[in-house]
Amino acid sequence: MSSYVLFTDLSCDIEPELLKEWGVEFCSLKHYFNDEPEKEYTNLTYPVKKFYDEMRNGRVSKTSAIDIGTFKEEFKKILDTGKDILYLAFSSGLSSTYNNSVVAAGQLVPLYPDRKIMISDTRSASAGMGLLVYLTAMKKREGATMEEAFAYAEEQKFHLCHWFTVSDLVYLKRGGRVSAAAAFFGGVLGIKPVLHMDDPGHLIPMMKVKGRKNSILKMADKYGELSIDPAGGTVFISHGDCIEDAQMLAGILAERYGVKVQLITYVGSVIGAHSGPGTLALFFLGTQR
Repeated sequence: MSSYVLFTDLSCDIEPELLKEWGVEFCSLKHYFNDEPEKEYTNLTYPVKKFYDEMRNGRVSKTSAIDIGTFKEEFKKILDTGKDILYLAFSSGLSSTYNNSVVAAGQLVPLYPDRKIMISDTRSASAGMGLLVYLTAMKKREGATMEEAFAYAEEQKFHLCHWFTVSDLVYLKRGGRVSAAAAFFGGVLGIKPVLHMDDPGHLIPMMKVKGRKNSILKMADKYGELSIDPAGGTVFISHGDCIEDAQMLAGILAERYGVKVQLITYVGSVIGAHSGPGTLALFFLGTQR
């Protein structure tokens, strides 16, 4: 039997059934609506299609990190089975989740002197984080030790490209990613930003283009420019309830480069609370982020 458990959180936007198939255990961040702050939900407890419909109808959602107590509870369950833990965590550039996990691990390790907890700050989010989880899970399946799997994840995360666009700039404005003026004029003029995630794990606007289709084409351009293996690389796409656009992007990549997108998945409610309906994101391994 394996001596360690690969663990993640659901900001990776991978369905639990698929994570189980990969042999990965997980816990979830929470979100709530401003008009009902006393009610907290997770990606598992609020239907994602309904979530985006609510946002389109004007409801505002906020999120909270996984707290230290939850991490201690989840980690303890694994440590009690005699297994070590390798946790691939949501980017510290976007959430305090990673820092909370480090504190929890520091409190548990003295109680389990024969066990180890290793934590990787993936500097990633959504299915970009999911792609790193998948690749690391495959390494584990091939027989990698925990130390080898950790080193692999640490190396690959700086090659994990996140390119995305959004339908409405108002959600990025709320998170301070674009100015109020840019959001207003972007909406009036139909300007769509194309963003990526940098090495520290922050979302960085890279270009502005006119129209939704052009933003999708620019993302495909970036794939061709940066991908390590354009024809055969592993590619994930996530979307904020805009499956047609996700399929369009997958079709463009297939036509241009001959690559088959391995996974198209929803942007879950925790990430979607900040990016909004209509978010479209492309993830792959590149020469650089």
